[in-house]
Amino acid sequence: MRPFRADRNGGVRARFESGEVEVLRRFAAEAADRAERAADGAAPDSGHADPALARLLPDAYPDDAEASAEFRRFTAERIAERKAGNARTLLDSLGSTCGESVEVRLDAAGAQAWLRTLTDMRLALAVELGIEHDGDEGEVHDLESATRRAVYDWLAAVQEFLVLALTRAARN
Repeated sequence: MRPFRADRNGGVRARFESGEVEVLRRFAAEAADRAERAADGAAPDSGHADPALARLLPDAYPDDAEASAEFRRFTAERIAERKAGNARTLLDSLGSTCGESVEVRLDAAGAQAWLRTLTDMRLALAVELGIEHDGDEGEVHDLESATRRAVYDWLAAVQEFLVLALTRAARN
């Protein structure tokens, strides 16, 4: 990866190698699918079949189930639709070529969609790894969980590079 950097027209750009593109596509597609299921009524409080969904759409009032249900009734579908749209924006910006590196160029709206989707992807991985607070290592006990932890850390780096590039772009 060549990290995000500000470009002349106020946007940001980065280059991702083919393997990195596939990782981004896979986890962004999972984020879009999860959000679309939530928008279609798979409420996170329905038995917590998907713990990541409960983390992405948490209770607004953790101590008041009735108030949380009412709040969710009016907001969850729109929030989930926005999350799915953000993930689709990330996927669209990667294009459709396979096995090639990709140069990504983002305007302010695209960068915000990326930031939100990277957060959603990391939250879902955190649930799978048992990461609940900053500093938690998670449950890394085999090659698959170690790989997921590496992806979690790499996505954090991508997110940090994006924030830094946006900060530089705002100064110019």
